[in-house]
Amino acid sequence: MATLGSLLSIFLASKSVNYFWGSVKDAQKWTSEAKLPAGKRFANLDLAAFSAPVQQQMIALKDQTDWVHHAGNVLLIGPSGVGKSHIAAALTAHLIEQKLRGKWFSAVALVQSLQQAKRDLDLMTAMTRLDKYQVLVIDDIGYVKKTDAETQVLFEFIAHRYESGSLIITSNQPFSHWDQIFPDTMMTVAAIDRIIHHATIIEIEGESYRKKQSLKK
Repeated sequence: MATLGSLLSIFLASKSVNYFWGSVKDAQKWTSEAKLPAGKRFANLDLAAFSAPVQQQMIALKDQTDWVHHAGNVLLIGPSGVGKSHIAAALTAHLIEQKLRGKWFSAVALVQSLQQAKRDLDLMTAMTRLDKYQVLVIDDIGYVKKTDAETQVLFEFIAHRYESGSLIITSNQPFSHWDQIFPDTMMTVAAIDRIIHHATIIEIEGESYRKKQSLKK
């Protein structure tokens, strides 16, 4: 006959296995739904290709995830090809491994989705539906067209996420050129203010990261 102690051990072991498999399934599901670009992870990111300050910022964001729990943002700013999207994808994949849910959007796709929701009189529902993601990536915000319809929904979304969920934003334009995204100075300043209030800003300069990596092959 099994003793009380052995039965308890079996029970705890089964709970541990179920928890483990539940975590694995969650991680697989979250990775799939995140729609991250393939092949962009920390494992194949050449840290040495970046300046020491940028390396330090990346390591800090990776090792300390409190910024997500406090709805902090990350802004990756620099010209095309310097590795902004790779860093954003790698960081999001790492956060998913840490049981923090994330999702990737190109800025254009996100805005188009929000515009459609607004036409359907369903914008707030659409934005609230994304609240389940602790981290949302908006890739290439500079490619959003400067029209009242597009920039209005983008601004509303930024305001909705303010201090409630984290954003990782990549931009090939410095803040001084964001008036090319938003239609007027007031909206530009308000959007930037909400984004940078609790943010790590990573400015990447130098040669194209893609070009340097291709030359190594």
